[in-house]
Amino acid sequence: MKKLVCLLSVLLCLAMISPALALMPDSYRQHMPNEATFETIEEAHVNALSFMQETYPAKNFAPDSALDGYPEGTTYVYRSPGMFDADTAADRMNTNILVYADEKFETKEDALKYIKDLGLTDLADEATGSVVLVTPITPETMGSSGLTGGFGEADQKAFYQLQAVMCNINAMAFGPAGIMSYADPGYFGGVTFRYLIGINGGATFINNYVSTQFDFISRIAGLLLINGEMEPIRRVAALVPATLLNADDETIAKYCEANETNATEETKAAVSYFNQERPLQKVTVLKNAETAPADAVRYAYYNMFIHAQRVPVVKSGLYASVGQYSDHGFNQAPYSLCRRNPILNGKTPDGIAVIEHQEERFNAIQASNGEFLKTWYEFLPEEVLDGTAAEHSVPLVLACHGGGDDPVQAVDNLGLTVLAGDKRLAIVAPRHASDIPGSGVTSPSPYEIQGKAFAELVRYMLDTYPALDPSRVYVTGYSMGGSSTVEVVAGSPELFAAAVPMAAATPSTTDSYIPTEEEAANFANWDIPILFTTSSFDLSAGVNQADGTLGRSYLEHINRFLGFNEMQQVEYDFEKYPFVGFEADEKVTKTLNNEYRNTTWYLSREDGAPMVGVSFTEFLPHGLYPEYANLFWDYVKHFSRNQETGAIEYNPYVK
Repeated sequence: MKKLVCLLSVLLCLAMISPALALMPDSYRQHMPNEATFETIEEAHVNALSFMQETYPAKNFAPDSALDGYPEGTTYVYRSPGMFDADTAADRMNTNILVYADEKFETKEDALKYIKDLGLTDLADEATGSVVLVTPITPETMGSSGLTGGFGEADQKAFYQLQAVMCNINAMAFGPAGIMSYADPGYFGGVTFRYLIGINGGATFINNYVSTQFDFISRIAGLLLINGEMEPIRRVAALVPATLLNADDETIAKYCEANETNATEETKAAVSYFNQERPLQKVTVLKNAETAPADAVRYAYYNMFIHAQRVPVVKSGLYASVGQYSDHGFNQAPYSLCRRNPILNGKTPDGIAVIEHQEERFNAIQASNGEFLKTWYEFLPEEVLDGTAAEHSVPLVLACHGGGDDPVQAVDNLGLTVLAGDKRLAIVAPRHASDIPGSGVTSPSPYEIQGKAFAELVRYMLDTYPALDPSRVYVTGYSMGGSSTVEVVAGSPELFAAAVPMAAATPSTTDSYIPTEEEAANFANWDIPILFTTSSFDLSAGVNQADGTLGRSYLEHINRFLGFNEMQQVEYDFEKYPFVGFEADEKVTKTLNNEYRNTTWYLSREDGAPMVGVSFTEFLPHGLYPEYANLFWDYVKHFSRNQETGAIEYNPYVK
């Protein structure tokens, strides 16, 4: 009995959603150095190129071709100060609010006043992001002919152009100068927090031309429709959370049908129809017909928009493979509708404070080129900060981001921010990427020291916040962060009660981190429960797509950690046991978010504790998905490490 004491292989990604070859900035920043701007889209198209080139001189930029031929004089763009940085995937956190209004503005100042009066510039500033105001291509009347104008089919094409541009985050093209990055998406785009407002004729346009197109509506995380009509023949093509003001009963019924609503809730202000199993699928009807547009905007934003996000984790090109701009990034549908725990002014509504640290506390642990851990984010329940949480009562999660990701964006897109609020967890998310100009995710450092540095970061957190529970410290990470998860566990297994490496791979090989002989010797004294996750279109370390089996690296890891945990290793037989190659002690199959089938195979020690496992989600590519947080928690919550004996304790009854 042990004495237990306390192209990065294919461009490394969708999880690293920024291009893997991107150079790191001289020093980390989460926001771009821009002031608030308000421009016509023609001005934004020109200014984006010069701004992005000046801000990121190591890259080559090109105008996004999707804006070629975009109708002039119709669209305006407001950008909040400090848009999220476009050199990593941080810009996935930009909030984008698109407003369709059948107004005619004589001047740009009039257009700015319009969105200010709606309160939208304040909301964009609070969230960080852009407001895009769109007016009809054809005015209300066409001169002496008297023909009616307003939004119509031509505006639908423009909607598609705008969608292709704004969702094209961190995508690249090949030009005369080599690899080119599109300037416009990073300048005012986003992909996860996209919301759509229609007012009067704009609402009618959305009802008739946008909601009816699967590719359009399934990328929108929330709708607000003020007035407007809907033709009887039209049907809403996909589920979408919607707030409606002055909609007729037939229109309300169509949105309810799309959202598969089966329950009703009524407040003083509104009646809501929702799906009991999937509450985000919700249609809210405001009662007061005289509600001012600004009040409706505020209601929809705080009661619906900020609680929903659309995450683009689906096979590339799906429903867009033969369309124009099919080569643009994230030109796919549907985006997954997932819960969001928004960070507003440094705090979530349920009391999770997000604190940035940039300091030299860990500079004694340096890589060969002088790099060391400089930046990390703490996600702390308010009860930890104000001292009301009992000592050693709050679990701690070390969350490791993927190559090209931002720490906060990775935590958010993995669903860990929601998990922290629901389960009252503390999270620490280090930034582990090079600050040396010219370095990228293939550089040898600071990755060579992150195992030691992350262990010290965990010890710092436990020393600094008495409420954190040293017996329930867990670690997870995606892609490069999955490899980091294995690395920190190998170096300091005594710190952790369980680990979940997700899509684990190193930048330069298809292998995830392999413990050294010295690190392997640690496991003579320590056990560690570990669950590896992968998916259909993952990197080859996790899945062999050609053969339909687990990848070589994962096969090796399973036996390696079985050995570390003093359990019998397996001989793989894929004919007898498809995909995993071994007979599991337990196999669990479920559907994630009513979308993707997930299967998990567990290998258990004698007391039934599932010490080694592998989880496979069908059809998902290599990318961050909020449901992964639930997979993580459903596994690790059962484990703790006895602080006196160091033994791993397993409780199957934890909820």
